[in-house]
Amino acid sequence: MIKKLLDRTFWKFILVGIINTIVGTGVMFLCYNAFHLNYWVSSAMNYIIGSIVSYFLNKYFTFQNKQRSWKIVIKFIINISVCYLIAYGVAKPLVARILSGQSVTIQENGAMLVGMCLFVGLNYLGQRFFAFKKEET
Repeated sequence: MIKKLLDRTFWKFILVGIINTIVGTGVMFLCYNAFHLNYWVSSAMNYIIGSIVSYFLNKYFTFQNKQRSWKIVIKFIINISVCYLIAYGVAKPLVARILSGQSVTIQENGAMLVGMCLFVGLNYLGQRFFAFKKEET
């Protein structure tokens, strides 16, 4: 099972993730720290922009999915949305508790980092086994 999860597809997903991370993280921390947008708006901007890049790179490069269907787009959006809500919904209270003596800015920056890590793992599983799952023919 582990060998199947860590195959060539996994490493392609990681490469695409590096690109998304550079773009999305830059957007997220810029929104939060420079534009002073709140936690939810800043982290959401990361995933709106990153998800557009992710969809095309993962669909065609990582998972080599040739299907042309709105069903795939809808599944991708559902996956990203669920992963985002779970990851950031868990990260914010968890990090706030751990860093309770720190400022809100430190807590929320930390929560965004933890949320990113949780999101990556959940998103990989969701894209591989749900959004871009190869249809049995």
